[in-house]
Amino acid sequence: MDHVRRWTGLTAALLAAAAVLGATAPAGAEDQKVLKAVMGTPARILDPIFTTAYAARNHGYMIFDTLFAIDETFVPKPQMVKEWSVSKDQLTYTFTLRDGLKWHDGAPVTSEDCIASIKRWGAVDGMGQKLMDFTKDMVAVNDKTFTLVLKEPYGLVLQSLGKPSSNVPFMMPKRIAMTDAHEQIKEQIGSGPFKFVAAEFQPDSKVVYVKNTDYVPRAEPPSWASGGKIVKVDRVEHLNITDAQTIANALINGEIDYVEQPAIDMLPLLQKESKITIFNYNPLGFVGMSRMNQLYPPFNNPKIRQAVLHAVSQEDYLEAQIGNAEYFKVCKAMFICGTPLATDAGAPPSKPDLALAKKLLEEGGYDGTPVVVMQPTDISILAPLAPVTVQAMRAIGMKVDMQSMDWQTLVGRRAKQDPPAQGGWNMFHTTWVAADMLTPVQNLGVNARGKTGGWFGWPDDPEVEKLRDQFVRSTDPAKQKEIAEAIQVKAYEDVMWIPTGMYFQPMAYRTNLVGVLKAPAPLFWNIEKH
Repeated sequence: MDHVRRWTGLTAALLAAAAVLGATAPAGAEDQKVLKAVMGTPARILDPIFTTAYAARNHGYMIFDTLFAIDETFVPKPQMVKEWSVSKDQLTYTFTLRDGLKWHDGAPVTSEDCIASIKRWGAVDGMGQKLMDFTKDMVAVNDKTFTLVLKEPYGLVLQSLGKPSSNVPFMMPKRIAMTDAHEQIKEQIGSGPFKFVAAEFQPDSKVVYVKNTDYVPRAEPPSWASGGKIVKVDRVEHLNITDAQTIANALINGEIDYVEQPAIDMLPLLQKESKITIFNYNPLGFVGMSRMNQLYPPFNNPKIRQAVLHAVSQEDYLEAQIGNAEYFKVCKAMFICGTPLATDAGAPPSKPDLALAKKLLEEGGYDGTPVVVMQPTDISILAPLAPVTVQAMRAIGMKVDMQSMDWQTLVGRRAKQDPPAQGGWNMFHTTWVAADMLTPVQNLGVNARGKTGGWFGWPDDPEVEKLRDQFVRSTDPAKQKEIAEAIQVKAYEDVMWIPTGMYFQPMAYRTNLVGVLKAPAPLFWNIEKH
């Protein structure tokens, strides 16, 4: 994701948890309201533009802000923007920033900051890249007003600037936003509702935030990431504890307040506790992804990619990953079941066809090249996916080298375009919030820009890119659906990615927390602790 159950020994987990929990309160903090949250993935990389990893996105929502934000009805609403307009020819958008916007170092937020931030985001994000394809120029009119001038009308300008999940177009000071998008930023200075406490940052263990007392929230009620971001606690600590039982016990005992992703097999235990709330904060759900590297053998051959597609089963993935049918759903729609662009077009049958898979493998001339599959062992929702694929590939005669590592190591390694034998890779698995996958523009699985502008795996397909351009030019929902279906058919044919099924991951928190929001990401404003 842009996230085998427990892989650590309980004794070690208890010791590690005690060390984290025992070192969370700063001196003189007796009267502070501190919210302690165990997050689904540990934070090591904090740059939410450099990586699509959700730990970085979650960090971004704490300290940065956005020009627009999507509300729960999927409508983009102004956030840092006070007012905006578009010219009659639909080519020039003018944005004016709200009063009182300040960076955490005290400097005012300016138009130049926002232009630099949009450019950095637009260099790597799939939806941002497409917006930049249609952008002629961005110009600062004055310190608080700037224009975005298009080459031709583009219907997703506001939706792009309000993109709710990875990569979110967070605004940064110009000096930080000028950092190459393929390099990590060196400072964590935003304008958002929390401030990052650099002195207490422990990579993979703890991230600390304090209330930004200078933040001026909007007057509207919060809805997803839009509206008023009113912080009602003094301090938030994002903690990493890997053992599911240890997490559950700490929540039951009140040592922590909030768990982003409790293990599914712990939910019956937690549901018995009167002081714990189980809350489906993301009702759209999550979708799993199997992704192949198309740069190198054997997956530079579409026949061999198709062989894997026909060898695997969503039911097998979901049973291994979740195990409880109450929390999962078979879904072949690349643009998410139950949404306007959902279709099964191009998808293979639900049951694996090993005979066909072996035939495709032979037609593709598979020569026994070992397949390097990266498996993250420290995230319970991801760890089971790779073994399912590995078993299916071995069943059709493929040689597999499954290499286990922590998620942050995988995140760094998947960005490498080196050959698999030289530190690269052939396959990895991840999960996405469904809100990241709703259209061909934001769904990185169908980004077909290749080595220079594509997402990890780097499929290169000019036909798909032309279809994506047609999608954003169209204003007719029926035509958009037709184009999206054509993209999905081509994506299944090319095996750009394999959906491993949908699942729903509730969070758990103690009942003395009030105001937890529904959203595609865990948000910590609006929460009171009694």
